Amino acid sequence: MLDDRKLAVLRAIVEDYVSTTEPVGSKSLVDRHNLDVSPATIRNDMAVLEEQGYIVQPHTSAGRVPTDKGYRLFVDRLSGVKPLSPAERRAIETFLAGAYDLDDVVTRTVRLLAQLTRQVAVVQYPSLTRSSIRHVELVPLASKRLLLVLITDTGRVEQRGVELPDPIEEDAVTQLRAVLNACLDGRMLAEVASVVAELPQRVTPDERPNGTAVFSVILAFVLLGERATANRVVASVLVVVGALIIEI
Repeated sequence: MLDDRKLAVLRAIVEDYVSTTEPVGSKSLVDRHNLDVSPATIRNDMAVLEEQGYIVQPHTSAGRVPTDKGYRLFVDRLSGVKPLSPAERRAIETFLAGAYDLDDVVTRTVRLLAQLTRQVAVVQYPSLTRSSIRHVELVPLASKRLLLVLITDTGRVEQRGVELPDPIEEDAVTQLRAVLNACLDGRMLAEVASVVAELPQRVTPDERPNGTAVFSVILAFVLLGERATANRVVASVLVVVGALIIEI
């Protein structure tokens, strides 16, 4: 376990390296930080930090740079979180207030993080084939129109309008919803197409035309959704700060 002085040395190395992107030496730490110890003591502390994997020397005679392990300790224990001022909070709220959907919120958030950190912000998109269905909802909008809502295990929510060939009653909507959830809940999206192909046999002949319309929309989503939505469905946001990648 590192003592307070070694933690202070590690904090100084991380702060200086992030600020300058240059390897940090013991003399520069003495000059820039009030550590109240000699350069020789700092060199000994740096040797311990290097031995334990928190810093590394990129080449002979160079200073030290933080490792992933060193960055993680800095983030978890050493970094201070500066509270937002009222003006900063208002600016962020104003910046995000104009977003019109979740994807726009994420896009604006990534742009804001990049501006605040002056680093690269990267959006990572998921693959539909690795997701599964968690719930299917049908919402009546009119006598011949439904809203289909698909929710995946990753939290993704997709909505599609369904135009029906015939008027549909509430009881029929309830029955269709039950069939969909019974057959699709927990299914990987890669499996959904083969399951949906058999669903018309699960509804009564009278409701089969409306059911087929719903099933067709689900098929279109599964077969075309990944290509059509790959540029707007967000799984996570990775913010690159120096050499540190943080998943939000």
